[in-house]
Amino acid sequence: MATRILVAAIGIPLLLALLLLSPTICLAVALGVLIAIGAYELLGQTGYVKHPTLLIASMLMAFSVPFWFYFDCNIVSAVGGVLIYLIFLFSAAFASHESVTLGEIGASALAGIIIPAMFSTILLLADMEHYRCFVLLPFVAAFGSDAFALFAGMLLGRHKLAPVLSPNKTVEGAIGGAVGAMLLCTVYGVILQTAFGIAANYAVLLLFGLLGSAVSQFGDLTFSYMKRQFSIKDYGHLFLNHGGVLDRFDSVIFCTPLTVVLTSFLTFFQF
Repeated sequence: MATRILVAAIGIPLLLALLLLSPTICLAVALGVLIAIGAYELLGQTGYVKHPTLLIASMLMAFSVPFWFYFDCNIVSAVGGVLIYLIFLFSAAFASHESVTLGEIGASALAGIIIPAMFSTILLLADMEHYRCFVLLPFVAAFGSDAFALFAGMLLGRHKLAPVLSPNKTVEGAIGGAVGAMLLCTVYGVILQTAFGIAANYAVLLLFGLLGSAVSQFGDLTFSYMKRQFSIKDYGHLFLNHGGVLDRFDSVIFCTPLTVVLTSFLTFFQF
């Protein structure tokens, strides 16, 4: 417990500094490093991809994806990058004389493109007007859902939610996570309105808390599913007892794209 508190005491202020105070390029670099480590965790740490060329290429691809968002690359540039990456992956597979499987190619694409693209949408929030109000939203919903689900499950948990994927998760915990995310999103709106005079749309914040918790818990289960496939407990130990990048940010990876979608047509705040 002491180690988890220490990681939170160091990690939370650092995260807030990156999101709220640093230039966006610093956030892009930090995100690229985290995503590259996540790619290594998924492919190398698990031992699933043994071909070093695929592993290195996927880590480099993962690192580069946030910069597509930072430099506002158009769809043609993105498609071109993906095309080059896939040609490289399959060329390595051809050269391996079929020792590289299609499953390894798929996992490399997941680690090198899909997960990085989902997480990199945080840069779309960071590029918005009044971005400081929006860039914290996926973390409030995801981390709030995680924390409340944990405590609700410990106190009230009786019915297993997904006993094969994650034996400790309960229906009561999932409900507690949703309630907690809705509560924290509302509190976040109250803080903005009270401290900064920014009018919050509480109906939208409640809806976001509910949907954010749902996709966050789905993200948690998704990465738990992959851990079961690899028969591992954690993806890594970068954050000590909190696990690796994919253990700590699994829910945020799903919640961030949802935030981008919802902010595009719902009014969260009045400035």
